[in-house]
Amino acid sequence: MEINGRTRTCGLIGNPVEHTLSPVIHNTLAQRFGHNLVYVPFPVEPGRLGEAVAGASALKLLGLNVTVPYKGEVIPFLREVDALAAAIGAVNTLVTVPGGFKGYNTDMEGLYRAMMTEDIQITDEEIILLGAGGASRAVAYLCAVKGAKKVYLLNRTEEKAQKVAEEVNRSVKRQVIFPMALSDFGSLPDRKFLAIQGTSVGLAPYVDDVVIDDAKFYEKVHTGFDLIYSPWETKFMKLVKENGGHAYNGLKMLLYQGIIAYELWNKVKVSKEDADVIYGKLRECL
Repeated sequence: MEINGRTRTCGLIGNPVEHTLSPVIHNTLAQRFGHNLVYVPFPVEPGRLGEAVAGASALKLLGLNVTVPYKGEVIPFLREVDALAAAIGAVNTLVTVPGGFKGYNTDMEGLYRAMMTEDIQITDEEIILLGAGGASRAVAYLCAVKGAKKVYLLNRTEEKAQKVAEEVNRSVKRQVIFPMALSDFGSLPDRKFLAIQGTSVGLAPYVDDVVIDDAKFYEKVHTGFDLIYSPWETKFMKLVKENGGHAYNGLKMLLYQGIIAYELWNKVKVSKEDADVIYGKLRECL
């Protein structure tokens, strides 16, 4: 692609951003669509997020992705916030609007699309969700709005899980999130669950770490989905498989959150063929 005076720019703001695989997604899509567009990561120093957003608007960037630690912090600097992102309290995609940016959350729809490609159901399911941080809060909301029957939210400190449960239940106007301490997993109903691992435990290089290291827990899991994609197989996934379950990592979530952002910026629809090509490229990077 020739970079010239008509080249549009998109990018990623966060700290750090050096490890990101997002340029693989967006620059490959630009090439396949024939769009005159480049995507680059922009590290933003603490305390300078507002300047970064204002500068991106002044430079007429087409759009931005937002990663840790700014997904919540970015909201006050936006002209508009999509209803889903507002309910979750996190924004990961900025789309240009007059006078600034509108914030969206494509992470959760990306997770949902990823699950659908693996025939993993949420509607009417009873789900175990590990962790009560920002990612797990968003997953809890997704499960609630997609019709999960019950979500058992397990966290090291039950008080934090209680807070998330109250917020989500109030937002969806039904009791669907049930907080528990991690240590109380033995009191879960005697049945099989979909379990979603929503913490950073097990992320490379700490590949031998896991939130729960007890086979009795994994005997309750028919399917495990880890939001982590590096390493390719986390210890959580290994334990799920060792106890007879199916396990998946978060690479397709990364793929589809990026695809949805690209669709918002360029008003296009990405085909399954394009998605499959990019997934292969992402897999080669791990």
